[in-house]
Amino acid sequence: MSALLEVSGVSVTFDGFRAINNLSLSINEPELRAVIGPNGAGKTTFMDIITGKTKPDTGHVLWGEQSRNLLGMSESAIAREGIGRKFQKPTVFEAQTVRENLAMALKNKRGPFDVLFYRKSAEGATRIEELAAEVGLTEQLPRTAGELSHGQKQWLEIGMLLAQDPRLLLVDEPAAGMTPAEREHTTDLLVRAAKTRAVIVVEHDMEFVRRLNCKVTVLHEGSVLAEGSLDHVTANPQVIEVYLGR
Repeated sequence: MSALLEVSGVSVTFDGFRAINNLSLSINEPELRAVIGPNGAGKTTFMDIITGKTKPDTGHVLWGEQSRNLLGMSESAIAREGIGRKFQKPTVFEAQTVRENLAMALKNKRGPFDVLFYRKSAEGATRIEELAAEVGLTEQLPRTAGELSHGQKQWLEIGMLLAQDPRLLLVDEPAAGMTPAEREHTTDLLVRAAKTRAVIVVEHDMEFVRRLNCKVTVLHEGSVLAEGSLDHVTANPQVIEVYLGR
């Protein structure tokens, strides 16, 4: 496995507060990685840097086989490189059906005339059915997105990101506000998605992280404090002190 994403020596300071401090880590393709840590550890800023929302003061973020530096790119250019991000609150088109949401997200040409003269294709219809099956929303396709449960909206948004065929998926606290059954389904969904791409999950819920059964990176004060299996990192005295409590 070669590294898809290489973050090295990255630091960023906001108003004198160092949010990310000489952070280095690498993600392979395919790989499922959980990122955990106390509030203020730099988890969100780490995702902001990868997606171009925040420009760091120092360091490199290298991407893909050509090791292209993402730091000079705009947010939209980074998205086109194949990096998709799912925020905590689901952002779906509530008045549109599940099918229409997935159709709008499909990786089509995005020029003004392409959007204007968009034609439904058999290929597109098949892909929508595949995506709906992948996220467990086949029976919900005709429903408007606003009618879905919180968990179903989360899955729809993940489906919309998968429609873009990303090589790296960043997912922020997917288990928040879900029922136990929804969380189980979300676990399966992310584990399956990570068989063909890189998936980074930022999460507070330790039980959810345990079910993901993947490598865990613990951030603290903007740096990597520990890395390894969940059992390995939760046995680390420093992790216990700063995150898990005595």
